[in-house]
Amino acid sequence: MAGNRYSVHERKEAEVSMWQELLVGFELVQLRLSSIFYGLGVPQGHGEAVILIPGFLGTDTYLGEMFSWLRTIGYRSYFSGIGWNAECPNLLIRKRLNETVKRAYTATGCKVHLVGHSLGGIIARSVAAQRPDQVASVTTLGSPFRGPVAHSNVLRASDAIRNRILREHAGRVLPGCYTEECTCEFVASLKDEFPVDVAQTAVYTKTDGIVDWRFCITGDPDIDCEVAGTHVGLVFNPVVYRVLADRLALLQNHHARSA
Repeated sequence: MAGNRYSVHERKEAEVSMWQELLVGFELVQLRLSSIFYGLGVPQGHGEAVILIPGFLGTDTYLGEMFSWLRTIGYRSYFSGIGWNAECPNLLIRKRLNETVKRAYTATGCKVHLVGHSLGGIIARSVAAQRPDQVASVTTLGSPFRGPVAHSNVLRASDAIRNRILREHAGRVLPGCYTEECTCEFVASLKDEFPVDVAQTAVYTKTDGIVDWRFCITGDPDIDCEVAGTHVGLVFNPVVYRVLADRLALLQNHHARSA
C-alpha cells in the first residue's frame, strides 16, 4: 500500500451511501453532551499552534466547535484563512494558507500542527511536504490522500468547480488544474515521500458516506485511527476530539524528552 504518497488512480465513484451523512446532527449533539468538549479528562496543551483546514466546498465556519475546543484545552488554534474551499489548491496554499502557517509559527516560535478535514487534509499534507521546517504534525480527518475515489455527487461538484477555475483563471493555472495529473507544486508535493520529521495521524470511518475510507489510510496501525461515525461528522465526533488531544499530547511529551 502506497501509504505516504498520493497515488495516481483513475478517478472513480466510491460505493458509499450518502444518506448516512444525515446522522451528522446526532454527532454534534453527542459532542455538546460530552465532557471531552468542555476539556474534562483530556490532556492539556501549552499554547502550541493548531491550524484547522476545511474540506471541499467548506469554509472555516463549520470548524468553529473544534477551534473553540482547542483553545479550551490550552492550544492556540487558528482558522486556515483560505475562505471557501472551492479554488485551485495550489493558489489557496500560496496566497493564503502559507501566510497563516507563517503567522502561527512566528507567534509561537514553534512548529505548527495542521488538522485538515477531507480535502483539507490533503492540502495539509501538501503544506507539510513543502514546509517541513515549520510543521510538526498533520492530522487528516476522512481525507482520501491515496486517490480521488468519492461519491458521484462529489465528483460532479468537483467537475463544476474545475470548470469554474479554468474559466476564471484562464492562463494563470495549468490545464490539469484540479486533477491528479496536474504538475503544480501542490500535486507534485503529494507524490513525494511524506517528510519523516512530520508526525502523522489519519482518522477514518468505515461508514463514510462521501469517500472510500480505504483511500484515507496509510496502512500503518501507528498512524491510522478508525472511529465510528459519518464523514462530515468527523469534525464533531467526540472520539476524534479524544484522539486529537491524545496525539498532540504525545508529541509534546516526545519533544520534551528530546529537548
